[in-house]
Amino acid sequence: MTDFGRLLTAMITPFDEDGEVDYGQARKLASALVDAGNDGLIIGGTTGEAPALSDDEKLRLFTEVKEEIGDRGSVVAGTSDNNFRKSLDLTREAEGTGVDGVLLTVPAYNKPPQEGLFRYFRALAEATSLPCLLYNVPSRTALNMDAVTTLRVAEIDNVVGVKEASSDPVQITTVIDGAPDGFLVWSGNDDETFSIMATGGHGIVSVAGHIVSRQIKTMMGLILEGDIESAAAEHRRLLPLFKAIFWVTNPIPIKYAVNRTGFNAGTHRLPMVDMETADPAARKRLDDVLDRYEMDLPVS
Repeated sequence: MTDFGRLLTAMITPFDEDGEVDYGQARKLASALVDAGNDGLIIGGTTGEAPALSDDEKLRLFTEVKEEIGDRGSVVAGTSDNNFRKSLDLTREAEGTGVDGVLLTVPAYNKPPQEGLFRYFRALAEATSLPCLLYNVPSRTALNMDAVTTLRVAEIDNVVGVKEASSDPVQITTVIDGAPDGFLVWSGNDDETFSIMATGGHGIVSVAGHIVSRQIKTMMGLILEGDIESAAAEHRRLLPLFKAIFWVTNPIPIKYAVNRTGFNAGTHRLPMVDMETADPAARKRLDDVLDRYEMDLPVS
């Protein structure tokens, strides 16, 4: 069984003032996130502004982040988009970067039938020896991968789990219940970690893990110890933060929050804009929420 860890954070991509990827800051952030208790990182995902990155930039990020954290944490590389040939090439090339696995996302915009999804994931998985983590996120892709398709793909040897962000508890529980041995389910939304883990899910691919990783791990630990009442209380305490970092499109609020800790993560690439530009009123409300929590991200 391949286990990337229970707490994975989908890392933002730092940009410098000219809008170029700041690889030095990416290394520092990756190291800080692992030091703060994250078991692993997703690089080149939605939160990392993957659509705004070239394949060369992604490959260099995969390489540099894995070099930086080494065996201290897993690195899962986002290698897919809605262009199958491009996804195939990047998935193959990622093998040379030293990453521990690849993230394969339901393609946006195409809206294929479920059989098309199955064949898409099967072809990508067969093109690599790396463990593959599926990602189902209908809010971004306009397409849900249903439980039947997920469980079909789960039978492929090197498909080791799914990041489930459908927010459909019946579907997610069906996948957990029907999964073959070694296939793990991670929550794709911070506000659903408690419920998914309470029904047998493995962990979370987090956004909030940038700033409250230790607190998330405390909640997860309580669930694993069987102290559901205490875990639920911790979930309720963190819930306002989980909601607030999605008041504006991710990753705008979380990059703002990271910058606010004193870590320079820079700005965004268009079409994303900074928090103040996106929604000044939401920025002020977010400040009020952030002030209520201790930040776990170490800043040197």
